[in-house]
Amino acid sequence: MGNMKSLRLAAAVVCAGLMASAGIAQSGAGAVTIDPGLNIHTVELWPGGAPGQQGSEPSDVPALSVFAPRKGKANGTAVVIAPGGAYRELASDLEGREVADWFSARGVTAFVLRYRMGDKYQYPVPLEDAQRAVRWVRANAAKYGVDPQRIGLMGFSAGGHLAAMESVSAGAADANAADVIDRVSGRPDFVVLGYPWLNAMTPNTTGLITYCANNPTVHEVSAAKCKEFATKYDPVRFVTTATPPTFIYITSDDKTVDVQASIDYYEALRAAKVPVEFHSFAHGAHGSGMGSGDPALDLWPTLLDAWLRGQGFLGAKR
Repeated sequence: MGNMKSLRLAAAVVCAGLMASAGIAQSGAGAVTIDPGLNIHTVELWPGGAPGQQGSEPSDVPALSVFAPRKGKANGTAVVIAPGGAYRELASDLEGREVADWFSARGVTAFVLRYRMGDKYQYPVPLEDAQRAVRWVRANAAKYGVDPQRIGLMGFSAGGHLAAMESVSAGAADANAADVIDRVSGRPDFVVLGYPWLNAMTPNTTGLITYCANNPTVHEVSAAKCKEFATKYDPVRFVTTATPPTFIYITSDDKTVDVQASIDYYEALRAAKVPVEFHSFAHGAHGSGMGSGDPALDLWPTLLDAWLRGQGFLGAKR
């Protein structure tokens, strides 16, 4: 995070560009009109304005950029993808568009999440956006040919922390909710974590940065709020038998996030008897996306493919 590459800085504008170029019209909450000539478009999670929204810039508007498989190729599975970026920016190409293309090539409808972040939108705002994203996809499943029981959530780095936290705190459906989106569950059916920043909210004891680090390039968070965040937003604390099946990928010598946090999360899942697969490669820099051409790391998407097939999420519609 602190040593984030320039690629991440450049990629932060990608989702905003998609919104401008997608050719989408909306009419009411959740209503979407898609240009039939495009298989990419963007929708706002709260078309009338998100709770606590403080402006109208793209960074103020949580949204999903939708990447649909080619006609006739969809298999009924969907995935919401949360790019990383230290909760300061979004690596929307490396950990968004490239990942969405990988999934859509396998018949999965991919939704890249633009969530709010930074000092302007501290926790729990990013979590609320992620929870809304999963609910939105499930509520609109029929529009996209998605099975509402085959919706996954994937995150990288800070997005990995966000995905894990969403998966252990997702709200149940509220049949009486005024907002139709809230009438469906926010629980994903599977979770994929790429080099997740799972120690984001824990006190800094390893020399690695945390969400509450006393560093203006990270976040300005009071000591009292940091203590509250460490209690409320550490995913390992909330793992239960209801936590969705999870796939974890990291490298053992990652110098940006602590691999031990992923090991601890794996152990918590295993203890709760949650189906989990864990891969820690010997070497590799943080921010490798789907491999980035590294001869070893390029293998991890193949392992993910096999895991998804084994879980029943890459086959034909059930």
